[in-house]
This record gives sequence, structure tokens and C-alpha cells, in this order.
Amino acid sequence: MMSFIKRVRDKLNSYLRRLINRANRKKLTNTQPCVISSNCTGAFILHDLGCRFRSPFVNLYLKPKDFIKYLNNIPYYQNQPLRFLTQSGKRYPVGQLGDLTIHFMHYHSEEEARQKWQERTQRMDLEQPFIIMSERDGCSYQDLLEFEQLPFKHKVVFTHKAYPELASAYHIKGFEDQGMIGDLFEYTGFTGKRYYDQFDYVAWFNQMR
Repeated sequence: MMSFIKRVRDKLNSYLRRLINRANRKKLTNTQPCVISSNCTGAFILHDLGCRFRSPFVNLYLKPKDFIKYLNNIPYYQNQPLRFLTQSGKRYPVGQLGDLTIHFMHYHSEEEARQKWQERTQRMDLEQPFIIMSERDGCSYQDLLEFEQLPFKHKVVFTHKAYPELASAYHIKGFEDQGMIGDLFEYTGFTGKRYYDQFDYVAWFNQMR
């Protein structure tokens, strides 16, 4: 019975998701946002909107401390060679960019990860990037404070609870008892909506001038 319900739910969500994506694409005016995301959330959103990936932060994740380091000195890290750990203990490539560790968890090989990283880095438009971080992967309150201080106009950190003192924090409901954000691309019921749909990312992207 549970497997039947799951199949029905998956089919319904898949159908409704297509309708949601179609409506969002019609509303989107900024069709070429440069999204720098600490994990897969940004890639899922861009895929839903049918947008090209204009940064290398796709199908990978960095821990918040490393992500904030990158954001504090993007030109430096753009000029660092991407190397790979030979004994990472992971089933996917793990890269080193200077002193940063990048987990390419959805890539099959180092060659693929390197090629996509270099190709998408060249597409980056850093005049008005859109920065996305999530309160997970060891994210501390100090990390949230440091993220808050980053000098970017368009930045958001998805959190498991409200932080009214932080303008960049956006509370995603549904993870209050977990102590961190879960997988925001998961469906929240039978509506075709994902957790990240609580945030109006279309209106956010459309703020670009």
C-alpha cells in the first residue's frame, strides 16, 4: 500500500511540478542569473527555471566555512588550480582549490569535474551574483554571522529556524526539530512544491538591474 501511495504521489508531484515550473519561467525576467550556491539547491532552482548554469557551483557542495572563504576572495580562488585528493575516502571526486575542499558528489570522474568547473567558471558574471547558502554541513551561528557581513546585494541563507536579527536568513519551515536544513529539493506533500518554493526565488532573481 505504501509503495502504491508513493507512486501516486510521485506521479502527481511530477505533473504539478511541470505546471509550477512553466508558470515560474513565464514570470522570470532575469533569465541569466549568476548563482553561487554552497550546495545543489541553486542547481535545482536553475534547472526548474530552464536557466543555463553560469557558475561552477553545480552538483557539488562546500562546507559553510569554505564557502564563506571563497566569497571573501573570489578573484584569488578563481586563479587557483583545481587539484584532487587521491585518498579522500569518498566514492566521488574531492577537489582542493587552494585551502578549500570541494565535494563533487554528482560527478563520475575528476576529468568531468575539472572540465565543468573550468567551463562554468569562465561564464561567471560577478557584477550582481546571487548567493545561496544553507544551514547544514556543519554550519554554525558564527558562520551565519560571517555570511551576514558579506558585501553582496543578493544573498540568502536558508535556515531551519527564524533568525530575526539576520537580514540574510530565510526560515524554511519543516526542519525545526532537526537542528539544520534538510534536502530542500524534496517535495513537501502532494502539491508539486519543493521546500525551497517557500522562498520566492523568481522575484529575487528579477530584482537584478
